[in-house]
Amino acid sequence: MTSQRFEIGDHVRWNSEAGYVSGTIIKIHTADFDYKGHTHRASRDDPQYEIKSDKTDHVAAHKGRALRLVDPT
Repeated sequence: MTSQRFEIGDHVRWNSEAGYVSGTIIKIHTADFDYKGHTHRASRDDPQYEIKSDKTDHVAAHKGRALRLVDPT
């Protein structure tokens, strides 16, 4: 499954345990990385994105297939 590609600064939305959340991409990982005590798998072909929530200081990491581009308004 090919993931959609995003850029730093893109405004995206994803489904979390608490419902839909939106935020801004702040970092793109193209290699495996440790985050919140877990190793997250990432590659050039399937990167992971760090996203800062619009409403809180929470930062999440997701693959592109979990994200949808949204209008920043």
